[in-house]
Amino acid sequence: MHTNLNWLTHATQALDETARNAAQTRQGQLTKPPGALGQLEALAIKLAAMQGREKPQIGQVHICVFAGDHGVAEEGVSAFPQAVTAEMVKNFARGGAAISVLAKQLGATLEVVNLGTASDTGELPGVSQYKLGKGTANFTQQAAMTESQLAAALQAGNDSAARAAASGATLFIGGEMGIANTTAAAALACALLDLKPQQLAGPGTGLDQAGVQHKAAVIQRALDLHGFLPSPASGRGAGGEGVLEALRRLGGFEIAALTGAFIGCAQRGIPVLVDGYIATAAALLAARIRPGAADWMMYAHRSAEPGHILMLEALRAEPLLNLGMRLGEGSGAAVAVPLLQLACALHNGMATFAEAGVQEKI
Repeated sequence: MHTNLNWLTHATQALDETARNAAQTRQGQLTKPPGALGQLEALAIKLAAMQGREKPQIGQVHICVFAGDHGVAEEGVSAFPQAVTAEMVKNFARGGAAISVLAKQLGATLEVVNLGTASDTGELPGVSQYKLGKGTANFTQQAAMTESQLAAALQAGNDSAARAAASGATLFIGGEMGIANTTAAAALACALLDLKPQQLAGPGTGLDQAGVQHKAAVIQRALDLHGFLPSPASGRGAGGEGVLEALRRLGGFEIAALTGAFIGCAQRGIPVLVDGYIATAAALLAARIRPGAADWMMYAHRSAEPGHILMLEALRAEPLLNLGMRLGEGSGAAVAVPLLQLACALHNGMATFAEAGVQEKI
């Protein structure tokens, strides 16, 4: 493994089973039929295990949006021009993007990390500039990243997790911005899950049916070039090294950074609320590289991107919302934060049968 990536081998934090059991017992004593609050009960119990206390709380939320351009954009796989990535980074800095509004509404910390855009954004307030290159290389012709770029992008995510930990964050949300990144995410999912591009490629920013077919064909060319031929018997992806190489060849700077952030959060014991299609691809990568990382992830919503459900199924994930969202930026996860807050409020604030003097089920 690349020496800069040794931190990836560090163990993830263990969940607190004593706290989980205590929370489970408490749920059974609250003034309601068992299971009546559905996923809200399971959320509270999971958060209790993550936070190591019977009564969990969602305090400070740390949102980090990673931005980067993709060389594969030159294959015409997006309905928007590549310049939009840099323009949106500026929009984040001005507070005009959806995630900017949501973060402000939630009182969340919002940071933006520009890993490398095709157009120079210049220095911007609240934006960290990593400058790994003017986007990735076109992965239909060569590997998307060099080894050093991959290591730096993963480290950028780990750095964000470290800042979240230092600020006392109780929840981490990773967002992304990068024209053509649904193509990269779909290619990665094909490589990891042994699925065909037609199953994973979707409209992204708004492609028509012909555009989606073209996108699938572009992904197939990349899979052929890099030797990722769908084969159920291949057993590929079982180990971290093969997953990292798939990420280097097919990924984006921001997908690698999200992967690093999710692993870094799991190593530090910070719960992660995973956003949509791109973030779920990163969650899949993180779980393959460090299997314990999966314990620290919750899934906010089911994206309108058709292939998202296949990634969720592979992760055995139950998303909280299905609102037809497909924006990215971490927006779907931000929208789900109040559900976590309410789950904790119900768990912590409801009376038990004994406290309320209510007769339990006979």
